[in-house]
Amino acid sequence: MTTALRFLPPLAWSVLIAWFSSARWHGGATTPLIEPWLRALLPWATLEQIAGAHWLLRKTGHVVEYAVLALLWRRALAGADAAAPWRWPLALAVLTAGLDEAHQAFTPTREGRVADVLLDSGAAAAALGAATLGARRAADGLAWLLLWTAAAGGTVMLAIDLAAAAPAGWLWLSVPAAWLTLWIWRRRRARA
Repeated sequence: MTTALRFLPPLAWSVLIAWFSSARWHGGATTPLIEPWLRALLPWATLEQIAGAHWLLRKTGHVVEYAVLALLWRRALAGADAAAPWRWPLALAVLTAGLDEAHQAFTPTREGRVADVLLDSGAAAAALGAATLGARRAADGLAWLLLWTAAAGGTVMLAIDLAAAAPAGWLWLSVPAAWLTLWIWRRRRARA
């Protein structure tokens, strides 16, 4: 495949993302398309649950769009940065996410959201991590990051709850469990 043709898939995917960020695809416009299917699949669900499932499907769309975009850029730029094959694809996916949300901010029926840029960027980073490191190492890294977040963040929340004399509830169980899991993980790695 010639060099120019390698850029066609990520550019075409970016155009598709831009089309999905148009006024035609705002939440209210997708409601009549998606919610009848959700009601048929989840006949027991309340209106709030259907609305929540609709929102979740829309956010899943963000994740899929940007995971695919990052992998398409990785393929197009293969060999461009052999030391870190994830840098340029991630930068281009993050740039696209920012431009997409900026476009939505100026579309009358849409809103541009920083949270969506973060979600899109996280999806791109996760896909590139799995592609670069392998799925197992990427999952281990994500688990390690989430455990540290639970342990350290939970410890801070416990301290705030204690200072405010507020009940900490489940934090009294989850924080020590996170620290214990990290300790066991570290010991197993030291033995291996």
